[in-house]
Amino acid sequence: MQKEIITINGNLGSGKSSTANLVAQKLGYTRFSSGDFFRQVGIELGLSVIDLNIRAETDGNIDKMTDEKVRSMRNKEKIVIDSRTAYYWIPESFKVYLDLPPEIAKNRIMKSLKENKLRQETEKETTAEEVYKRMNERYESEQKRYWELYKIDSTDMSNYDLVIDTNKNNLEEVVSAILLEYKKWKEN
Repeated sequence: MQKEIITINGNLGSGKSSTANLVAQKLGYTRFSSGDFFRQVGIELGLSVIDLNIRAETDGNIDKMTDEKVRSMRNKEKIVIDSRTAYYWIPESFKVYLDLPPEIAKNRIMKSLKENKLRQETEKETTAEEVYKRMNERYESEQKRYWELYKIDSTDMSNYDLVIDTNKNNLEEVVSAILLEYKKWKEN
């Protein structure tokens, strides 16, 4: 049974947050970000995002707490969720994956670090090279944990209803494509 829920995943720096914000705004839906929730946990523990990811490799409670919050969104309607695992926890959602090569993503992340206060509190990289290194560390940590915990590969494109290359499409084009395909999906 389909739900009025859109789940958005993607590579680091692919535009998940910006896309989720604009899709939610255009639809009049609410938005939830598991990344923001995860960062808030890090702040409460006094850890950067990468340090929190490393701790999560040995402390299963961190992922369980985040995943429980995402799973609770399954009971909602008219919500856009950006999360690495929401497609798995809410299979009846419209599932979107945003693709972007890491070499391009690092520059977007650097820009976001300058503009986003929450990211500034939890990510301390100051150069594109540091960002690229941390992106890879974070990606490897997340993939390892999701496989060990749930036997899922959140980058497997077959898990999604729509895959969009955010290098070839700007934010407005990405959002328009999502809204168009979501409408078709709802009508089926």
